[in-house]
Amino acid sequence: MLPSERPVWRDELVVLAVASIVFLSACFAPPHLMDDVDAAQAQIARTMLATGDWVTPRLNGIAYLEKPPLKYWLIALSFWIFGVSDWAARLPIGLGAVALCWLTFRMGVWAFGARAGFHAGLVLATSIGLFLFTRILIADVLLTLSLALAMWSFLRALDPAERHPRRWAVLLAVCLAAGFLFKGFIGLVFPLAAMGLYAVCTGQWRQRDFWQRLPPVTLGLLVLGLTSPWFIAATVANPPWFDVALTSEPGKYRGFFWFFVFNEHVLRFLGRRYPRDYNTVPRLWFWCSHLIWFFPWSLFLPGVARLRLTRRPDDRASRMTLLAVLWIGFVMLFFSFSTTQEYYSLPIYPAVAVLLGVVLTHDGRFQSVARWLTGSLAALAALAAGALIVLNWQTPTPGDIAQALAKSTDVYAVYTLSLGHLGDLTLQSFAYLRPPLALATAAFLTGAVGVALVRAGWVWLPVTVMLTLLLVAARLAMVTFDPYLGSYPLAQALIAARQHQPGQVVVDNQYYAFSSVFFYADLRHAWLLNGRVTNLEYGSYAPGAPQVFLDDEGFVALWRGAERVYLLVEDVHLPRIETLVGATALHTIASSGGKFLLCNQPKVQQNLASPAYKNQPKVLGYMGPVPSCAIVQ
Repeated sequence: MLPSERPVWRDELVVLAVASIVFLSACFAPPHLMDDVDAAQAQIARTMLATGDWVTPRLNGIAYLEKPPLKYWLIALSFWIFGVSDWAARLPIGLGAVALCWLTFRMGVWAFGARAGFHAGLVLATSIGLFLFTRILIADVLLTLSLALAMWSFLRALDPAERHPRRWAVLLAVCLAAGFLFKGFIGLVFPLAAMGLYAVCTGQWRQRDFWQRLPPVTLGLLVLGLTSPWFIAATVANPPWFDVALTSEPGKYRGFFWFFVFNEHVLRFLGRRYPRDYNTVPRLWFWCSHLIWFFPWSLFLPGVARLRLTRRPDDRASRMTLLAVLWIGFVMLFFSFSTTQEYYSLPIYPAVAVLLGVVLTHDGRFQSVARWLTGSLAALAALAAGALIVLNWQTPTPGDIAQALAKSTDVYAVYTLSLGHLGDLTLQSFAYLRPPLALATAAFLTGAVGVALVRAGWVWLPVTVMLTLLLVAARLAMVTFDPYLGSYPLAQALIAARQHQPGQVVVDNQYYAFSSVFFYADLRHAWLLNGRVTNLEYGSYAPGAPQVFLDDEGFVALWRGAERVYLLVEDVHLPRIETLVGATALHTIASSGGKFLLCNQPKVQQNLASPAYKNQPKVLGYMGPVPSCAIVQ
């Protein structure tokens, strides 16, 4: 009986259940959408749905040409079906993560058998990295899903025992097109490079049967047919149509084609893109961080060296092993020569999980050492988490956690790393995290005791329980960080204030600083004070782009005018605003998470018992008046 024919539905349900607990439960607020990329992506999809422009993404009316639209289309579809809300925005990413775990399970079962597939699915479902990089609405998990399905389709199309190779070949082309529409050219480059290397290593590229099973002209035309309509439409809608300059400088608008093809892909790879609204992580960290993203499963990685790797694979297992190694190797080497972020390696996660799944089915010296290390580290982590609870047992927790954090003003230097905010933590701040710390302590104890008690073949059970509880605890911690990482309370305060006292809105700094306010308050227009930077700078120079930017002089004139104006500003930038207009001209409406909603006119006190206040519109699932803790009465 082939591995794929074995009954595995119970294992399948377990993988789906764990993945759903981790990823689908995290779709619901709190925590709300964060400032920066998270809420901005949701707002782009919302704008597409409202305007009917499905070709050009926009923020605050400015063309946002960096990424293809398939992710925005899926979020907009979710909004159309379920209504506009944060959980609807997160649903495509959550479902994509669950689908990726299931696909990894099926790939493992097909190539290596039921046990290996089961372990592979659990490794990915409990991956710290996959959880961390799906907390924001970036397309990388959807890119990874399309890439992994393309890789499997490639092997299925070439499998001599496959009864429908043409169907898998067509699915391969569809996945390539989806990858491009999710992330651009790397959605084509990564799978084609890995598959090309596989064909060369095995010598199959010389065989007629290879090209008959994967007809390049037919598949290429299919990919073009699926991708070119949007690409052509975006080029026509955002002229000039063709510019091939290899220089990038401020104030120069060259249309969509140049920006997407050259600036966003070629010049970004070379580190010469302008605006440089990104940073890069150290290469050593980029490689070694995977020990954390797959911890503690990564302790079993040495066992991968014992897997059979051959240039003449003769069964499914050896074919998948070779392709997985080439898949991982190409992606990691590609980004080793480019500017990179930690989540850029997400496309290798299914391959890593499949290889780890195989290792976990074996029992040898490496596995014994890894089990001992897992139990020992879990016990030490339980002691550390418990100690933090004891040390902060009677520490007061006024306001929100932002008051106890050591926030850095150098965003690009400190927060380039996904765990950069850990540096903001102080001993006092852990007092705000008592519930997640308690759950984390229980999780580590479960792992330590469970690994010590179960047989070798059942080590997956306590480790899976431990990691699932830890990821749930991480989500609880993010709820505590909610006012710090997002601006939901300020959005609700702004809704209430503008309902009774309408006025213009100014956002200090770039759009991303308060992107969640744009989403939750449904701001279609706001002034950006000194915000002609980063992602919106290029589109702001397009012909007909709306004038939404203010300099200091324009802001002072607007603030001192007769019209009511609201200002959103972070505490680190408040002294600069006070210098511009004077502290007495700033009237605080609300504060939350180290951020302020200010007004140029004194607040008129509302009668909180009045019918007008009680009947104010509820927005995006908000079920009551503005949180009192956020309002300065």
